[in-house]
Order: sequence, then structure tokens, then C-alpha cells
Amino acid sequence: MKVANDIRLLGSGPRCGLGELILPENEPGSSIMPGKVNRTQCEAITMVCAQVMGNHVAITVGGSNGHFELNVFKPMIANALLHSLRLLGDASASFEKNCLRGIQANRERISKLLHESLMLVTSLNPKIGYDNAAAVAKKAHKEGSTLKEAALSLGVLTSEEFDTLVVPEKTIGPSD
Repeated sequence: MKVANDIRLLGSGPRCGLGELILPENEPGSSIMPGKVNRTQCEAITMVCAQVMGNHVAITVGGSNGHFELNVFKPMIANALLHSLRLLGDASASFEKNCLRGIQANRERISKLLHESLMLVTSLNPKIGYDNAAAVAKKAHKEGSTLKEAALSLGVLTSEEFDTLVVPEKTIGPSD
């Protein structure tokens, strides 16, 4: 369920939402919004997950009703388990074929969001200090500018210094 919801949200857009993923256009679109790509494969998976969770509750209740050496709920338990297995198998195959196989990263959007992220300001702390870095982030946020534009406007860094300090790729793993 989490994966399907994450894919749905990451594929939301095209002009609002996260828009980091481009999902296959398998369905004709929304009945109320022409041109919209529906996330029906993600929605189908989440419905299957909800049913499997319901079946799990039924199996748990059935299992709790085994008294002594007898459990009259075994047919219901078996039915719910087999139902869940069929649902998960069929839905997984459909999801892979009709959604996962065609997903593409929207590299342009991801790059834009990455380079406009105010979190990158932490890379400036060692050079300009916490207070100046906070001022840069607040200015960029208030004015809708980039961190670089704000840092240059405040005169706390040169363009070259900023480019040397703010390298997003260096923030995604342990430092040497």
C-alpha cells in the first residue's frame, strides 16, 4: 500500500503536485478533468491491500476461535488466505505490467526541486555560520529565489564559493 501511494503521489501533476515520476498513460483520463492521467493502477493496488488487510483480520479472528483441539473457522481461514493470495498475485502482475514497467523519472522536475531546496543551506554552515545561513534560507524563502541568489544578494558568498560548497550529490551519503 505504501509503495502504491508513494508512486501515486510522486506521479501527481502535471502542473501541481510532486511530479517526480512520469506514469504510463494507460487509461483515457478523468471524467471531470480532460487530459489528466488517472492513477488507477496505484488505486487498484491500494484497494487490494485494503481487502487483504480485511482478510487478515478475519483470519486472526478465526484463529482466535480455535478451542481445545477444534477450530470450526478453518474453512473461512483457508478461504480468506487463498483469496488474499489470488488478489495479491493478480494485482502484482497487473501493477508491474501496467504501471511499474513504464514509470520514468522526471529528471528535469527532480533536478529543479533538488536545486531549489532550502535544505541545501546546511552546506553553507561551515563557511558562513548558522546565523548567516539562516538569513540566506529565510531570504530565499520570502522572495521565492534560490539560495544562491539570496547568498549573493546578502554578500555572504561569491558565486564560486557557493558552487563549491553547495553540491547536492555530496549530501546523500557519508562524508569522507
